[in-house]
Amino acid sequence: LGIGQASSTHLRRPTQALPGVTVRGYHKTMVTQAISIPLDPATATAYESVTDRERRQLQLLLRLRLRELTEQPPRPLADVLDEAARAAAARGLTGDILRDLLADD
Repeated sequence: LGIGQASSTHLRRPTQALPGVTVRGYHKTMVTQAISIPLDPATATAYESVTDRERRQLQLLLRLRLRELTEQPPRPLADVLDEAARAAAARGLTGDILRDLLADD
């Protein structure tokens, strides 16, 4: 997985409802390992309030995104910061607001 986590997958004919994905008549299950990711309270509350199905969907999206991020060659820090700045500006963050947020008051 790129972060030192062991993982394996197993394919078997579905005999009962199991968590995973059915692909061409085979049921794919994945051995997983839990990790802890610090979140802001609003995000944690939103995650905890969704249904089990929605939680599994979010976990799959996060798993795929983390794998994508960890399998890509590292990008120069300047590129990452430029992308973050563009995304923040698109969401309305200005230089003045950023300075206010970072001020040591």
